Amino acid sequence: MLTVGLTGGIGSGKSTVSALLASHGAVIIDYDKLAREVVEPGSPALQAIAERFGSGVIAADGTLDRPALGAVVFADESARRDLEAITHPAIRDLAVARQLAAGDDAIVIHDNPLLVEMGAAAHCDVVVVVDVPVDLQVERLKATRDMSEDEARSRIATQASRQERTGAADLLIDNTGPIDELDSIVGGVWDELVLRAAAAEGAGRDSAL
Repeated sequence: MLTVGLTGGIGSGKSTVSALLASHGAVIIDYDKLAREVVEPGSPALQAIAERFGSGVIAADGTLDRPALGAVVFADESARRDLEAITHPAIRDLAVARQLAAGDDAIVIHDNPLLVEMGAAAHCDVVVVVDVPVDLQVERLKATRDMSEDEARSRIATQASRQERTGAADLLIDNTGPIDELDSIVGGVWDELVLRAAAAEGAGRDSAL
């Protein structure tokens, strides 16, 4: 098994890269989906969130009111860190379970926008970072998510810096070009991951002899 951390700032195109890697045969562990699963009604994480942030972040049907919670945590760094202290351990545990279920010969992609922030990069065999300039992130967020420039820059500021992410990268994907160019780049990255997986398997066989 080869474990790959995939990350990129909001608006970088990480999800598109993830989908392209899936089309090549990668097993994707989507941390955005995990983050929703761990706060389903009745979960310990949702109960802890209600205790920390109050009933105002719980909708009438018992689900998490994400906009209400977001309004709190994106405006208050200490509140955001409290939320992360609740959700990140639960997300990690679920990710480990999904990885174990993937099979020994799988190339497992941990599609995680907070890979660097969670300190998870060190636990991956390979780290792939999707990179674009901050100004391009802002333009994409304005165009695709109807954010103002201030809102976009505020969201970007809650994540690791571009320098922190690229500093953790083993493989860097420049996503400033068109989608057909990205398709070709990701194909090359996949070929490299296959080679690394084969090398790791060969090394494992050698060490067992």
